[in-house]
Amino acid sequence: MTARKTAIARADLQLDMKAYAAERKARRAQVIALKGRRQIAVGPHATFSFECYATMLHQVQEMLFIEKGGEAQVAGELEAYNPLIPQGRELVATVMFEIEDPAARARELAKLGGIERTIMLSFDGRTVAGVPEEGDKTTDEGKTSAVHFIKFAFSPEDIAAFRKSGARVVLGFGHSNYGHMAVLPEAMRAELAGDFA
Repeated sequence: MTARKTAIARADLQLDMKAYAAERKARRAQVIALKGRRQIAVGPHATFSFECYATMLHQVQEMLFIEKGGEAQVAGELEAYNPLIPQGRELVATVMFEIEDPAARARELAKLGGIERTIMLSFDGRTVAGVPEEGDKTTDEGKTSAVHFIKFAFSPEDIAAFRKSGARVVLGFGHSNYGHMAVLPEAMRAELAGDFA
């Protein structure tokens, strides 16, 4: 069995962009399938994408491909994306508030100040609070960001409870203007359980 990776190393990256371009379509299809098993909508606007080594490796490769910064770009990308790879006792999610119309998006985000501090996972009588990776992303005017990076730190007991087959896991917000929740499908719970060491 291959060891679960917790960081992208320089050696993991394909910097020959011609070679990467030839593999890009197949790699993208694999990552889309993986993300589909790790993504869930909560309420009408929020989508949680639980990250892992493979999703972050793809993100770094895509940034290198699109921006064409070569070797000089690598360190910055690794610094930005390695912290979003679970380290064995946590889950890490990108949360996006997706509202197509810019005016409607601005109005909605203005009502959701501090929402990044209200995210939680509940299961087996336990609650694991989400913590914003980059600190609060709410402006002084009370408007939150459309994108948040959230970490859920688990105790050994939390991990054991989350890993139980059939455990009912609820993901949600405790915000007064966005109190939505969703139950993780069993297949998703099992997929995410693999993020733990």
